[in-house]
Amino acid sequence: MGNNARYIKVMAVKRDMIMNYLTTGRYVVIAFFLLLLPFGLTAQARKVSDVWVADNGNGTYKNPVLNADYSDPDAIRVGDDYYLVSSSFNCMPGLPVLHSKDLVNWAVINYALKKQEPATLYDIPQHGKGVWAPCIRYHNNEFYIYYPDPDYGIYMIKTKDVAGEWSKPILVLPGKGIIDPAPFWDDNGKAYLAVAWAASRAFVNSLITLFTMNIEGTKVTDEGRNVYDGHDANPTIEGPKLYKRNGYYYIFSPAGGVSAGWQLALRSKEIYGPYEARVVMDQGKTNINGPHQGAWVETQTGESWFLHFQDKGPYGRVVHLEPMKWVNNWPVIGNDPDGDGKGEPVAVYKKPDVGKTYSINTPAESDEFNDSQPGLQWQWQANPKVQWAAEIPASGHLRLFAFPYEKDSPNLWNVPNLLLQKLPAPDFTATTKVNLKIEWEVWQSKKAGLLMMGNDYAYLSISKDDKGYKVSQVICKKAADGTTEDVVEEKRINGAEVYLRVAVKGPGAVCHFSYSEDGKSFKPIGSEFYAQPDKWIGAKVGMFCVSSPDVRIGGYADFDWFRVQNINHD
Repeated sequence: MGNNARYIKVMAVKRDMIMNYLTTGRYVVIAFFLLLLPFGLTAQARKVSDVWVADNGNGTYKNPVLNADYSDPDAIRVGDDYYLVSSSFNCMPGLPVLHSKDLVNWAVINYALKKQEPATLYDIPQHGKGVWAPCIRYHNNEFYIYYPDPDYGIYMIKTKDVAGEWSKPILVLPGKGIIDPAPFWDDNGKAYLAVAWAASRAFVNSLITLFTMNIEGTKVTDEGRNVYDGHDANPTIEGPKLYKRNGYYYIFSPAGGVSAGWQLALRSKEIYGPYEARVVMDQGKTNINGPHQGAWVETQTGESWFLHFQDKGPYGRVVHLEPMKWVNNWPVIGNDPDGDGKGEPVAVYKKPDVGKTYSINTPAESDEFNDSQPGLQWQWQANPKVQWAAEIPASGHLRLFAFPYEKDSPNLWNVPNLLLQKLPAPDFTATTKVNLKIEWEVWQSKKAGLLMMGNDYAYLSISKDDKGYKVSQVICKKAADGTTEDVVEEKRINGAEVYLRVAVKGPGAVCHFSYSEDGKSFKPIGSEFYAQPDKWIGAKVGMFCVSSPDVRIGGYADFDWFRVQNINHD
């Protein structure tokens, strides 16, 4: 999973070598062959989206800087590098790690969590459970991530190589409903852990609690003390991030709820308080609802910036970048036109001053399946199994096996082997080319296709019956309630290969499905569908191949590629 980061480092070295050769006029032939290598590496390491680019290319950026569901973001700077992590819930691999050089251009470089425990639970999709809001820190030359599982407690993992392997999770603080951890190592050598509470498990919320930890950060060492009660003025306060500046302790915390809340700053000269509270950002006169839950980051040049999310329903919680300044030892986030100390989100702004200018980069979306494994944009719905998929060397396609779903499953809600990615923009198309192989001519209940997954979901599938191959549009409403799927429309096709497409239009994530037998002429099929969020995450789009459990094992689908493009492309 660390290959992308290492590719970037190699590319930089090769680029410098090439420039030296070319500018001195020496070794032109060697320079030519070296030039070939970075192009290949660029295809794997640097991506530029066809549907959303935050960098305007003129020294400014537009929000959101990550127009996808990287919810509950936390970020740090280490040297000249910025790292961001987000919650991943039941989607695996989990805990995505993103890298940037300028806080605007980001790429996924790793997943810190390869498997969720206990496996007997997380081998089956647990919608809304799993990894909630994490916190990343750099301490004693190591990267730490603390993350909550609301049913088990607070875990910690760490590494010296952010793009490499992370340690196995250590349960630092067991308990139900303990969420949103933030570790803090004070100047005096003491270690602390700030947390919030989920009422669904803990039966209380709107509290910020501070625990002491051992210096290694592996174990909480006391019973904790509540340092702020938000019930009166700031209900649903959560997501604390603990910092220290100019002799003050600061707790940055969102309040008011995910879709309509605001950003608080708590300030005290003593770590246990009492804390003063101030609203430092809210929606103001903008259309950015609920701007909160994020991270303060300081650049190499001393500028302060704040990363936070906005809840956009089926699109998930997208990430915004706000300028931040300090006034009388209080943070002011975003634009503050009236100077009252409470900012509001910006739409377009000058890029952070990080001392250099860097190339445009965006998280990967399209995948040609030419590498040894699917790209880092893909996640399964549960702990992955090796028998779900295979990358065939030099084949240029991804093979998904017709893995049987559990008996009595009325729909895809509890099916783990769905390979999905986040919606990348308000408007886009997703197209895939698939070839279905029915082994031993046992065709019953084996199908593969293109899926828009959420609480309601819809898909196009290719399958076979005694009359031949067909494409079907299927819709399932309220999937979590165990409802059955409805086949909206079916069309006969001439063979086992077909192109499947969904076009998505904002702001309501309206989906229109179509198919083609030649990859050029696409025919609409089925009815209009409105994408819906999953539990605590946005809708996701991707591929699947399944079989009913009552037929002979066998069959697979070869996906040649998966392409995310501008909705107006030819």
